[in-house]
Amino acid sequence: MKLIWIGLAVSLAVGALLSLAASPHPDGLERVAEDKGFLETAVGTPLLHSPLPDYVFPGIANERLATGLAGFLGTLVLFALGWGLGWLLRRAARPRGA
Repeated sequence: MKLIWIGLAVSLAVGALLSLAASPHPDGLERVAEDKGFLETAVGTPLLHSPLPDYVFPGIANERLATGLAGFLGTLVLFALGWGLGWLLRRAARPRGA
């Protein structure tokens, strides 16, 4: 169990620190849309609204801090989802009445 918490701590540090090295430039598809001039003419609404748009924690003026927090929070959410899935699978694998 201790190894899991160490892994989580390392993952959170990596998620927070490496997110600071992410490129501020648009990804390939967005860049092509900008270069060809059709990004602004896109029609429609997104299927899902992102809780962390553009990988930045909303409401924080310091961009580096907002990006680091987004990496930290994203790592924490994925850990919680993985932990929960593992718990459900272990529970489902137990024989009834055990």
